[in-house]
Amino acid sequence: MTKDLEKIAKDKGIKYFLVSWVDLFGVLRAKLAPARAIKSMQKNGAGFAGFAAWLDMTPAHPDLFGVPDPDSLIQLPWNPEIGWVASDLWMDGKEVEASPRVALKRQLARAMKKGYRMKTGVECEFHLITPDGTQLADSADTQSKPCYDQQALMRQYPVIGQICDAMLELGWNPYQNDHEDANGQFEMNWDYDDALKTADRHVFFKYMVRTIAENSGMRATFMPKPFSHLTGNGCHAHVSIWDKTGKKNLFATTKKDRRGLGLSPLAYQFLGGIMHSAHDLAAIFNPTVNSYKRINAPRTLSGATWAPNAVTYSGNNRSHMVRIPADGRFELRLMDGAVNPYLLQAGILAAGLDGVENNRDPGDPLHINMYEEGHKVKNANKLPSNLLDALRQLDKNKVLRAGLGDELIDAYVKLKMEDWNSYANHLSDWERANTLDC
Repeated sequence: MTKDLEKIAKDKGIKYFLVSWVDLFGVLRAKLAPARAIKSMQKNGAGFAGFAAWLDMTPAHPDLFGVPDPDSLIQLPWNPEIGWVASDLWMDGKEVEASPRVALKRQLARAMKKGYRMKTGVECEFHLITPDGTQLADSADTQSKPCYDQQALMRQYPVIGQICDAMLELGWNPYQNDHEDANGQFEMNWDYDDALKTADRHVFFKYMVRTIAENSGMRATFMPKPFSHLTGNGCHAHVSIWDKTGKKNLFATTKKDRRGLGLSPLAYQFLGGIMHSAHDLAAIFNPTVNSYKRINAPRTLSGATWAPNAVTYSGNNRSHMVRIPADGRFELRLMDGAVNPYLLQAGILAAGLDGVENNRDPGDPLHINMYEEGHKVKNANKLPSNLLDALRQLDKNKVLRAGLGDELIDAYVKLKMEDWNSYANHLSDWERANTLDC
């Protein structure tokens, strides 16, 4: 039975709802609706003009409606009179195919028909910086290897503690918070869950972190590479497939695994699909010009980038694109902090299901340090060196077009190509410094 948002508002003292959705660039859009209007919006949606956001629409398109999903409701812990709801986009009585949350729901429905239920967890890294974005918020955070530094972590306890308290209150079951590899960088982990729930929480997490940081006089950034000499912000995903009930992990196995990594044949097929399309998924998983300064970065201050640059997998080895840290799941380390939370999940599932349907083999794992010995691997597919190359590859990928749909891929590539052209036409200080006297 569908939850009644109007009744929930009365019971919980919610005065306003943020009826929210995410566009193709991952920007969170919303209307603030008084509780008195939520009954109508739950049925008909809140109205928007699609051209005003990063969707491939024009001013001539009819109204776009965000229909809230009551199961996604989150009451803001720092302002309980406001409720946040994720919405699905509709136009002319039909779901908008080129919208991220709709794309994910369609992949999940496709998987469910096969008896599969994807569960995921995400690790969202971010930096706490000054409001103008030029420096770290903590000027004392200067160690060359600051990862897990207790002093630096506790100096930011007022912010980190408030975020974790909020997740505890929301029932997300957070279990650890740490200072990451870069100065000023943090990561906060909560329990994995069904992919749609994880995606909704990922969206809200980014909003929550930014809001609490702003309220504390700082700025939080998930930018892939905000500082050239420091490790960038990744967004790793832990992935497993379960049966329809969500009680049996189909990636786990009790049989002998010739690769010795504790995965089932289904898991290797799914992983084979990821490996097959990883090079082309980069345009979705690494969606900005800045993204390629992370996955193709030189060694950072700490001594390692912690980001992949080739399509490889291994056991519990963080120098590869895919790490298998334990039986029954794998960690995909390609994505960065700019990734669209819904397209992250949809891309994984589209590629993984292709692997299952076509019995794709990921090959054998590599048990080497890719940062030191990667140059010795001759058959590993290198990741794109820039956004333009990635977009051209995505545009030609038949697997992702079949999974995510031509409409979404065409819209995404078109808008991102405009983004690239805007960057390419910008005259930089580097160009002036190096070519004025050519």
